[in-house]
Amino acid sequence: MTAHYHGRTAADIAADIERSVTAGELRPGDPLPTVRALASELRVSPATVAAAYRDLKHRAVIETAGRAGTRVRARPALGATRPARMAYRLDTPAGARDLSGGSPDPRLLPSLAGPLARLAAEPAWRTGPGYDTAGPLPELLAAATERLAADGVPADHLGVTGGALDGIERTLTAHLVPGDRVAVEDPGWANLLDLLAALRLTPIPVPVDDDGPTVDGLTAALAGGARAVLVTNRAQNPTGATLTADRAARLRELLTPDLLVVEDDHAAELSETPLATLAGTTDSWAFVRSVAKPYGPDLRVAVLAADARTLARVHGRQRLGTGWVSTVLQRLVLELWRDPEVAARVAAAGTEYRRRRDGLVAALAERGVPAYGRSGINVWVPVAAETGPVTRLRDAGWVVAPGAAFRLRSGPGLRITVGALDVDEIPRLADAVAAAVADPTTGYGA
Repeated sequence: MTAHYHGRTAADIAADIERSVTAGELRPGDPLPTVRALASELRVSPATVAAAYRDLKHRAVIETAGRAGTRVRARPALGATRPARMAYRLDTPAGARDLSGGSPDPRLLPSLAGPLARLAAEPAWRTGPGYDTAGPLPELLAAATERLAADGVPADHLGVTGGALDGIERTLTAHLVPGDRVAVEDPGWANLLDLLAALRLTPIPVPVDDDGPTVDGLTAALAGGARAVLVTNRAQNPTGATLTADRAARLRELLTPDLLVVEDDHAAELSETPLATLAGTTDSWAFVRSVAKPYGPDLRVAVLAADARTLARVHGRQRLGTGWVSTVLQRLVLELWRDPEVAARVAAAGTEYRRRRDGLVAALAERGVPAYGRSGINVWVPVAAETGPVTRLRDAGWVVAPGAAFRLRSGPGLRITVGALDVDEIPRLADAVAAAVADPTTGYGA
């Protein structure tokens, strides 16, 4: 479908573009006309179009992309009437392998059959809590307290949210207002960058290396007025970085009591590296651990550890909206945590992801291609430009994610998810990546 633009006022133009995104006439990543071009087409002043674009940008529907102009966000803050992939998710040709999604391997997830059967047999399944009594399940919080304390996370005050991003959003809105500046990893989680845009928070990029956010990067971000700091402890998306104990100690020295620190430990039980945390360094902090990666993306549950004031604000706002996370889901997570067979399967999955990830990084190194992936299910390949390599890989039967959706100021790259990759496919994939980035017009860079 082709988008047609209408309207005479800024509000009408913005509404028309929003309708086009919802209808699928404009899709994630699609460019919009320049301000002057659209003003000429609609016979209105450039200021009118600029105001419309400004409104859409504030609501995270569109974004400015430097020389690339203005475009629909990779994940616009609108629901569409027909399914649309995010801009960095390319269509997968028949027979091609899709390594762009960032999801765990369904074959490695634990079965829910046993835990669900045990849960169904419990009387609590049939009775359940009511509107006045529902909330965080005490048994789940007790189990989470033990797990978090073992990892050095203060666990005096715990809550439950509907996944990692829900917990992060609730924490940010409990402390920040539109326009506040937030230090965020660069490259970083695309969904988180889109959330910051939707909340009208200003991201300040902090470079990431294998050991986590860099000291110089965080120093510069704090000097730039950051009121909050967002950190991924392990399996950083997209680079696979892991915050080390030494780096965490150096970062803690930079944190002042008035900063909000939010940590995301989304890989949790899949991680084979010890946890290093910043939790408790400042007066306001939150540590979010979700269950989606180890146990299944459809289990929208995360445990939130925080200081007392932050947790009280999160709980208060939660009561005015969703109320609580389904007690059925909470009980299911508790059953999964208690099941030794599930624990063994999750541990085996972590080992398998490491084989795939390390195997791919090593195979690329043998072919002269730098790549990164210390933990998690993604490998990051720096390149000089993204479009050419991504296109050539797709033509060769491999679909990967271009790095544009994950970047603020950092250099171009490709994100390759090993969640669907088999070990015996690694040599062919490495050959294809090496050929794709070796083109003299695009090359690659460290």
